[in-house]
Amino acid sequence: MSADILIKNARIIDGTGAPEFHGNVAVTEGRISFVGNQIIESRAEIDAKDKILTPGFIDIHTHFDPQLCWDGYATPSLEHGVTTVFIGNCSLSLAPVKGDGKEKIISMFEVIEDIKKPTFDAAVPFSWESFSEYIDHIRPTLGINVAALIGHSALRYYVMGEQSQERAATANEITKMCEIVSDAMQAGAAGISSSYVDVDEDMRPVPSQYANLEEKVALAKAVQSSGRGIWQVVPYFLDMERQLSNIEELGEISLRANIPCSIQPVLSSPTDPKALQILSGLQKQADRGARVYGQVMPRCFDMNLRLSETSMLLYALPTWKSIMDLPTDQRLDQFSKKRNREILVEEMKSPQGMGAALPFLTVGEVHSAENQVYGGRMLAEICQTEKREIGDVILELSINDSLETEFRLENVLNADKESVAELMNHPLLHFGASDAGAHITQFCGTGDTTHMLEHYVRDSKKMSLERGVHRMTGEIASAWGLADRGVIKEGKAADLVLLDLEKITCGAMELTNDFPGEARRYIRHADGYSLVMVNGEIVMKNGRYTGTKAGQIV
Repeated sequence: MSADILIKNARIIDGTGAPEFHGNVAVTEGRISFVGNQIIESRAEIDAKDKILTPGFIDIHTHFDPQLCWDGYATPSLEHGVTTVFIGNCSLSLAPVKGDGKEKIISMFEVIEDIKKPTFDAAVPFSWESFSEYIDHIRPTLGINVAALIGHSALRYYVMGEQSQERAATANEITKMCEIVSDAMQAGAAGISSSYVDVDEDMRPVPSQYANLEEKVALAKAVQSSGRGIWQVVPYFLDMERQLSNIEELGEISLRANIPCSIQPVLSSPTDPKALQILSGLQKQADRGARVYGQVMPRCFDMNLRLSETSMLLYALPTWKSIMDLPTDQRLDQFSKKRNREILVEEMKSPQGMGAALPFLTVGEVHSAENQVYGGRMLAEICQTEKREIGDVILELSINDSLETEFRLENVLNADKESVAELMNHPLLHFGASDAGAHITQFCGTGDTTHMLEHYVRDSKKMSLERGVHRMTGEIASAWGLADRGVIKEGKAADLVLLDLEKITCGAMELTNDFPGEARRYIRHADGYSLVMVNGEIVMKNGRYTGTKAGQIV
């Protein structure tokens, strides 16, 4: 019986970590039907010409939940060889939802993920209530595989309403939540996400933060009763002691529910380049027999700030945040008022949380003539040279450019590539934490896979090709419950990537205007990928989308 497609003469990196070998791979009805040296009869042949053939890459931390309602490809993920994305992270999913829960979910996405209400209003219909109904809504137009996590905050709000942000759940409420989780897992959900740190539009802890350990264990058991699943969290990364306490609690959840747990992000910082305290906390749980892993990204955790958009760097500054919450056309007036300016400048003298990074911002793109002299200069240097406060500098430059001045945070977090390389190789850390689909006016999370191959495998040779691919494919598939994909093996799903390692390039971020609701976002393209196949169908060829929609809920 002939195959549908035969990919021949490939350098095969099979996703297991095993050494490369040359051979052919046949695909039949969406599955890998042959791996070896024999020439199999097929309806179509692709001559790989000694290019590298790998399993499709897996991105375990994205926020494409809204985007999948109008963009089933989760662009630009496929351009970087990603064939499966996990959505529903950070305790946020678009289901279950009812009544005023729609507005609550939108407001939390606005604050936590920087995806704005006009985008939801324009392109997210909320025509569903249950998790399975949301999955059914996006399923027909998927060009990429989707593993969907149930958001703990969305789940609590659905069952408890406003009480979800006031108290622990009752036994009956926990039972109800567990029933919803069980139904969602049967419908194809991949686990639960929670958060120890996020806040809502009123700066109150999100619903998941009010859950006690018994609730979390019960929900984790409901996940695990399906035979697979992950418990994913964002720890309280603003304080190391609390973060280590979060890791200890994850150890309890893992042991009591027999479930793997994952925290993100684990970053290399100037004060702790090798993240030794976090790794020590993870190792302590591993020594107990718990499965608790961190997520590490390969790129510098860079981001951009424009007062015309949104910024997590300003969330802990109440006056700044209150103005940033206004419609864009009202912000310039409020930032320009003298009485506001005095308050804003004073407030920024003592930044909290991520605002501590503000002095490290560099002036990027400017527009007005008076701002040209500041391009490329760090704010701390400008303040020192001109004897001014940082808030005053940010406001003046931004007002000169009608709030379009770009400020860049670069080479601060994850900047020590030697240390990041060690983290990328650590057995208690998984390749992840991209945040693709979120914070779209601050950075583009998509592209980590290409950066891994370009920098760590090819240029710096900090990681072998086999190890790099294994980290992005088979290792994650095994740990995160994707049993039918992630490796090139007969019977597995034919998610495949054909690439030229010498040509692999991750492009620079570009600000585009292609989002619904008149929103903008940063994207980055890639070079070096000849072919991307999802479930046996070619979805990208030589950097161009074919129009095929072969994605599945996995």
